[in-house]
This record gives sequence, C-alpha cells and structure tokens, in this order.
Amino acid sequence: MKLIKSYTFLFIALFVSQAAFAQFPNRQPTPNDNLKSAEIMDDGTVVFRIYAPNSKEVALGGEVVPWGQKIEGKRAENGVWSFTVPNLGTGTYRYHFVVDGVKVFDPKAPNAYETTALLDILPTGEESFFAMRKEVPHGAISSIFYYSSTTESMRRMQIWTPPFYNSKNHKLPVFYLIHGGGDSDLAWPTVGRAGFIMDNLLAEGKTKEMIVVMPDGGMDTKLFAKDLINDIIPFIESNYNVFQDADHRALAGLSMGGLEVLDSFMAEPDMFAYINVMSSGWFSDNEEMYKNGDVRLAEIAETLNKTAKILLFTQGGPEDIAYKNGMEMLKVFDKNGIKYETSEMPGGHTWHVWRHDLVNFAPKLFQ
Repeated sequence: MKLIKSYTFLFIALFVSQAAFAQFPNRQPTPNDNLKSAEIMDDGTVVFRIYAPNSKEVALGGEVVPWGQKIEGKRAENGVWSFTVPNLGTGTYRYHFVVDGVKVFDPKAPNAYETTALLDILPTGEESFFAMRKEVPHGAISSIFYYSSTTESMRRMQIWTPPFYNSKNHKLPVFYLIHGGGDSDLAWPTVGRAGFIMDNLLAEGKTKEMIVVMPDGGMDTKLFAKDLINDIIPFIESNYNVFQDADHRALAGLSMGGLEVLDSFMAEPDMFAYINVMSSGWFSDNEEMYKNGDVRLAEIAETLNKTAKILLFTQGGPEDIAYKNGMEMLKVFDKNGIKYETSEMPGGHTWHVWRHDLVNFAPKLFQ
C-alpha cells in the first residue's frame, strides 16, 4: 500500500478524567489527576499550577504576566509548581508555562486539545476511504453550543451536515457518534476523520444523506446518557430539519463512548433503530454492572428486539483491551434473548479499527 505523508496540526482532546481510563488497566494516581491548573480566587488573585516533578526550572508566560515583570514560581514537595498573579481583572488571557526552557501549553486546561499536534499519514488505494479527495463534494462540520439542563452548563458538540445541506429543504435522519475516554467532541472530526469518511461514502453512493452529531462524552457515562436523551436529541430535533422517530436515529460510540451507547439504549430501548457498540463492554470484574445489566435487559428485551434493526458489537480482535469485557457482557445479552450481530478485525483498541467500524456501519443506516 502506497502512503502519502502529510504533517498537519489538528485538534484532539487530552483532558484527563476518571472516565478517560474506562477501558484501560489500573494506573498509579499522581497529583496531576485532580490538579486545578488555573484557579480564580475570591480576591481576584489567580493561581496557575503545573505538575512537573522532575523539572529544574519552570516559569509562567503569556498575557497573564504583567509586561516587564516575572512571576516567581514555587515548587511543592509533590512536584506541583504554582504561580500567583494578583488583580488580573475581567477579560480573556493567553498563558503558557516554560518548563526547562521548553514552551508548554497547559495540559490540564479545558481547551488543551486545541493545541495538540496530529500527524496524518494518508493512504491511497483501498484504504483511501478516509482521505480528503479533491474531486469529492465536502460537507461542513460546525461547532455548536447548547445549554444542558442535565449538567446545568453550556456544552459543545460537532455536527457534520452533508454537501449542499443549506440549499436543500428536506428532512434527514440523524446519526449520533461518540468518542472514547480522554478525547472530546473534536476527536471524531479530526483523528477519526468522520467528515471525510462520510463525504466519500456519500459521493460513492454507499450511504444515505444524514446529519452526524458528535457530542462531548467526557463525563460519567450515565450522566451523558441523560444529557443525550434530555438535551442533545431535543436540541437537534428543534433546530435541524430532521425526522424525530427511532427509525431515523442511529447511535454509535467507542470504548467509554460504547459504555455511553449501552447506557443510552438501555435507558430508552425504543429510541434508536441502529446501534453500534465499538470496542467496549461492562467491566468483567464488576459484579454490580452485570447484576443491574441482567435485570434491565430482561425488562427491555422485547422492546429492544422490536425497535433495533441493527444492534452491532465490533472489536479490534483479541488484542483489543476491551475484548474480554465485550465478550463477557454478550453472554448476558444471550441469556436475555437479545438479538445482535458481532464483527472484529485486527488492530486492537485503536483509531485504525474505529475508522473501519464507521465506514462499515454508516452504509447500513436508514436503508
């Protein structure tokens, strides 16, 4: 396979939360896990912090530092450096750290993913399904903000609309596509290349026109399910010209996002006709998950089997770190007579697998 290399700076999420490790082995916690990197105090002082335990010199830079001044840092025994800036005042400020002479953007900032570099190695031939092709009409990906009554906060999602969407006036189905732990709503449009995949499938006549909604799933999985059902879906159906029934809704997610897919369709088994759980499953050592899941599946089996035209579980082969979780969970689905399909491919717990999952799942939707 011939490869075309390009080096492009795009944005993916690197914020860390407990959910980020949903499918990963246990790790040793550090002071960085719950670090508040920029904290506004009651008196208007702002304290900036970065975890750099092995660094000899750390400085604070950017517009938060008054012109011509230097803010002295203090290193705590746990390896956290802190910098106190008084009286910043209202406004928006850029800032960074300099760690042993290297400029470092705050890795704990809510928008840290917007300064992350992404390397593209784009293929030709049969693997070019995710390449940006000059001969293909391209849809638009928009950043949309909405108020979540679930979290009582403003939240963001990315929405792909097909080429020439604004010049048409017909209803479309909606595909809700969720990222994994440690990423954000920017993951599928960037490293997942969802927009280009949909552009190419549509140009080749392999998929129906639809809207693809890529929400921010970086929260507790059950809380996200509530946000999806109570806030995201109503927002989309109130602001876009879309169908509002199960036959015209699809749902997919990977890893942690797969758990959010499970929580969502198990909470509302009659809301989605097309479902794909990618590289995910209940934790094999979590008895409560299995007990509660067994009870709920028994309650919804008849409804789910009637509503879901496709219930698909995909894996990246035995090397996928979620493989055991997924296989053990499906035994409970079998016990309760849930109809489903499975597929797997080599590649493990990686975007290589999930891009293939998307290109294989999207053509099956809304047929």
